[in-house]
Amino acid sequence: MVLLSVKEVECYYRSVKVLDDVCFSLRGGDFVGVLGPNGSGKTTLLRSISRVLKPRRGTILLDGRDIYNDIGVSDVAKRMAVVPQDTSVTFNFTVLDAVLMGRNPHLDRLNVESKADLEIAEEAMKITDTLHLANRLINEISGGERQRVMIARALTQRPEILLLDEPTNHLDIKSQLEVMDLLSSLCRREGILIIAVFHDFNLAARYCNLMIMLKDGRVFSIGRPEDVLTNNNIKEVFGVEAVVKRHPVTDSLYMVPLSGSKPMEANSLSVHIICGGGSGGKLMSRLKGLGYKVTAGVLNRLDIDYETAQMLGVEVIGEVPFSPITDKAYKANIEVIKRAHCVVLASVYFGMGNLRNIEAALSAAKMKIPTFILEEEPIDERDFTGGKAARLMHKIKEEGAAVFNDVESLINTIRELEEKAYQPLFST
Repeated sequence: MVLLSVKEVECYYRSVKVLDDVCFSLRGGDFVGVLGPNGSGKTTLLRSISRVLKPRRGTILLDGRDIYNDIGVSDVAKRMAVVPQDTSVTFNFTVLDAVLMGRNPHLDRLNVESKADLEIAEEAMKITDTLHLANRLINEISGGERQRVMIARALTQRPEILLLDEPTNHLDIKSQLEVMDLLSSLCRREGILIIAVFHDFNLAARYCNLMIMLKDGRVFSIGRPEDVLTNNNIKEVFGVEAVVKRHPVTDSLYMVPLSGSKPMEANSLSVHIICGGGSGGKLMSRLKGLGYKVTAGVLNRLDIDYETAQMLGVEVIGEVPFSPITDKAYKANIEVIKRAHCVVLASVYFGMGNLRNIEAALSAAKMKIPTFILEEEPIDERDFTGGKAARLMHKIKEEGAAVFNDVESLINTIRELEEKAYQPLFST
């Protein structure tokens, strides 16, 4: 059954429209993450739902009743609680006193808290694991403890809807997980509808069953995390290239942002990376984030660099696992090299199975394609071919390949190469 409906809501700050035609419906037990860039209307949405900022147009319904016209302020407060972004308290109350404030909507103007109110507050503190803090001063506890206390105060209202603005802001990772585990439990056990603003996509994707993504005050996307948190949506709304994958352990989505400093360009410089065993992952990520075309190969399909290449959308020449590089894969690698502006040979461990990769690097150098060697470890420590790899490496250097000991120095040289506006030396 629909608990909360937001229909064609428009909100303004003076003459500036902040929310525009916002529509959605939510049920009890939903854990909803609200995402969006700064200024997209996330906090304003919570303010309008919590009856702080009245929409200039549209309606917000609680069980089908308009919260601004059909329900009084105290009645809304009995059913809806808010945990703000800033949980600091001006007066140094005890934790118990702060939590008891949540009973205010249920008290008459002249009444004080009863034994029943105290029991409700203690129950909320047990749920949030804050009862042991009852006699402590609110400003003398940690940020994570204070956040749980504010949630306890909200629960003391006995709400059906809980609104939170960045509930994990400024918390360490342990406190973040504790707060999110608590909120998730409230959804499951109590059937509370939770609507929370997040900047941490990965945390939201791990716990929320629904997401609302805002852009310029409008709902850009709404639905399950896998429907909302997509590469295209992130790029369109946030202007950032990102990779979204499902985590093999938690089974939740996670997002890896690439750089937003430079747009991906169809005619940008192309870098081919010869890597393996994790030697090329950082370089692939950095170059993709900087807007370069990146290719890689030859990599067996169980190699960690192969997985990284697929995650980043890098074109990769693959080979079946536990198999030496075949003629077909080697030739495919050479064809990709011919289209590249430069070739990087990463700090790979070489055995007989991947020796043809260093031969491909030598071919690149002989074709006068700018060839760079990333030598984070001496080749003698990475050569398991009886010296063949070391001899090939020496020949590559004789052909004029430049040697680098770290990724950043290599990237700076690639940037200099880009400034010279290289064009592919071979056409296909």
